[in-house]
Amino acid sequence: MDTEAVVSEDSGPDRKRRVHGMLKLYYGLNEEGKAEEEAQSLDPCDINGPHFDPEHFLNKLRRECSLAELMDQETCMVKQIRSLDSDMQTLVYENYNKFISATDTIRKMKNDFKKMEDEMDCLSANMSAITDFSARISGTLQDQHAQITKLSGVHTLLRKLQFLFELPARLNKCLEMQAYAQAVRSHRLARCVLQQYSHLPSFKGIQDDCHAIMDKLAQELRQKFRDGGSSAKDLSECVELLLQLDEPAEELCDKFLSHARSRLESDLQGLEAEIRPYPSASAVKDASVRRLSSPASTGSPAASSPKASAIFSPSSNTDILEFIDRGCNEFVSSLCLVITSYQELFVSHAQTGELASKNIPQMANAKLHAFVDDLAARYFSLVERRIQEEKGVGDNSLLVRALDRFHRRLQAVTKLLPGSSVPSKGTEIVIRAATERVKQYLAALQSFYMDSLTDVRQALATPRLSVASASVGGGGGPSGRDGPNSLPELLSSLSASILNQIKSVLASVHLFTAKDITFSNKPYFKGEFCSQGVRESLVVSFIKFICQSSRQFCESAGDKGGSTPPALLLLLSRLCLDYETSTISYILTLTDEQFLVQHHSPVTPVTTLCTEAREAAQKLLNHYVKVQGLIISQMLRKSVETRDWVNTIEPRNVRAVMKRVVEDTTSIDVQVGLLYEEGVRKAHSSDSSKRTFSVYSSSRQQVRYAASYTPSAPMDTNLLSNIHKLFSERIDIFSSVEFNKVSVMTGIIKISLKTFLECVRLRTFGRYGLQQIQVDCHYLQMYLWRFVSDENLVHFLLDEIVGSSAHRCLDPAPMEQSVIEVICERG
Repeated sequence: MDTEAVVSEDSGPDRKRRVHGMLKLYYGLNEEGKAEEEAQSLDPCDINGPHFDPEHFLNKLRRECSLAELMDQETCMVKQIRSLDSDMQTLVYENYNKFISATDTIRKMKNDFKKMEDEMDCLSANMSAITDFSARISGTLQDQHAQITKLSGVHTLLRKLQFLFELPARLNKCLEMQAYAQAVRSHRLARCVLQQYSHLPSFKGIQDDCHAIMDKLAQELRQKFRDGGSSAKDLSECVELLLQLDEPAEELCDKFLSHARSRLESDLQGLEAEIRPYPSASAVKDASVRRLSSPASTGSPAASSPKASAIFSPSSNTDILEFIDRGCNEFVSSLCLVITSYQELFVSHAQTGELASKNIPQMANAKLHAFVDDLAARYFSLVERRIQEEKGVGDNSLLVRALDRFHRRLQAVTKLLPGSSVPSKGTEIVIRAATERVKQYLAALQSFYMDSLTDVRQALATPRLSVASASVGGGGGPSGRDGPNSLPELLSSLSASILNQIKSVLASVHLFTAKDITFSNKPYFKGEFCSQGVRESLVVSFIKFICQSSRQFCESAGDKGGSTPPALLLLLSRLCLDYETSTISYILTLTDEQFLVQHHSPVTPVTTLCTEAREAAQKLLNHYVKVQGLIISQMLRKSVETRDWVNTIEPRNVRAVMKRVVEDTTSIDVQVGLLYEEGVRKAHSSDSSKRTFSVYSSSRQQVRYAASYTPSAPMDTNLLSNIHKLFSERIDIFSSVEFNKVSVMTGIIKISLKTFLECVRLRTFGRYGLQQIQVDCHYLQMYLWRFVSDENLVHFLLDEIVGSSAHRCLDPAPMEQSVIEVICERG
């Protein structure tokens, strides 16, 4: 059973690996099959060591181990012996066939090597025989070989002498046939020999004849070069031959470039003839004004759609794309051909052969760079002049395509002339053109905005358009056919037209960054143009312009409220508020998405623009309140100043000016309600229309004005009034209003009633004058309390007006409440 267990445990691949490992361990080999250089163990008890001592090992075991341990040790050693015997038998069985095969292979190799030795001996004998035979042949033919070599040399010399003697005639023949290249090639072959043997008379004569012929040939080549009527290939061949004839390279470079300059300058003159002379600044301004103000005839900004907008391109006699095409096909192509020919002649060929030691390439490159830079500068000036003529900003595609072609064709100069500044200067022109186009778009947007405001003012000033009546009556009037007939429609039309123009401009400018445009991959167009050019210089600047130009309407205040229509102030305030809430964020988000703006460089945040727009809206709304308040105040002031309050008759009805004030206030309320929400009011009492009169009731007035009625009053009436004011809430007349209808109307009514109060304080009243003021104030209270956020505000101001009138009255005798109500209800 123990044997079977050992065999089962040691079967399989693991057993094979263990067997081989034990063999390697027995022979002292490592994994690579090399002998391990390890220190040998000197322990006599090491059973695997070379100094193992059985007696010593047994004595140690008997001395140190118990009987059970000795039995276990014996069992273990028996298992190991059986395992080793089994492994040894397995190895013998596995390698028996290999040993037999190796024996057969060794026997066969012995036979094969014997046969190879016989063949090598035979080959060596054959080689020895061939060597002897070759030596005998060489010895036999040695004399004849020397004679043949001598004759061959004489024949070659005779051919050379024949070529030299026939050279003058050959050169003359080539000269007659204009085979200049063959003549130069033949002369170059014989020049060294003739120079070497020039001391001999015969060779001297041949050399002189050849020099005379080559001088004549060089003169003809120079004349041909000066004429310049030959093709580029003939000219290149002519220069190459002159260089081979030792003509001065610098002089040839100058002549070649001078000839090329004449042809390139003719191309530049043709381009310059297509450029119109610079127009005067006034003519450009007048044309721009006529072009940008053309939609004003429609009468409203709604009629100025993107197709009929203020952005149109003027008609030009020369198409810029055709101009750039002609410049590229004629001038740039010719310049590239000149560069290629010049480099082929004076740079490439001069670096090889006899010309390599003359340092021609360095001199030629310097002259070529100066030549290209000079002509390219003139070409660039013409291109910039032509680009400046593109004042219209309607269709941008032609300009972008022209700039793309211009930039792409200049890249050929980079490949032909490395290190040239021409491509970089061309890129600068493209950048300047794009920047200038952005400025033109900004100016066009600004002009369009001002024209749109002019249209709005005309629409507001149209007699057929009454904002209040149109809104109350449902907007159905004859003006509905011609344009917007209410403030919301005007605002919607103005906002939509401006937004459409901005989208149209962004679409046009986006062509500069299209993927199929070569210069759009430049770092400028991927970064600075998108962030600083489009976002900041165009979109942000236009938004700031809207806010700034809107604020300028608030600067002309004056007593009459300036020349700006109040409805326009209200409309612009709502426009700026809409920009603050949504439009600015939408426009900038649209810009960032279209142009992939990376905010690496500092840009104006959206919050800053929204704050500026809100400030503009607040200023406009405050100014609107002030203007409308001053208009009503003017009526009240004139009504107070032009009346004799001392000698007036007993009041029978409400004055007409009070009715006009109520009507105008109602009209303003309707007008503001068209653009702003209602707002929050304080809770009104059920008898709000009558509470004002209760303030002026006889009971309260008798208490308040008792001193005025009783000559022996112990208390001063001014003191009573001042004590009353101490417990009243302070009213800020010109405080900022909120963006709702109630706040706006409260501000206007505060200004109006405050003016009424101050005018009353400057007048002296009689009995009936005081009673008229009572009637007027009661009438105002019947209607004005509906418009304000807190009706107590109206109560207080009207109370102050009546109180001031009573203080200024010579005979204070208030009218009865019932009489006042009858008069006001009848009026």
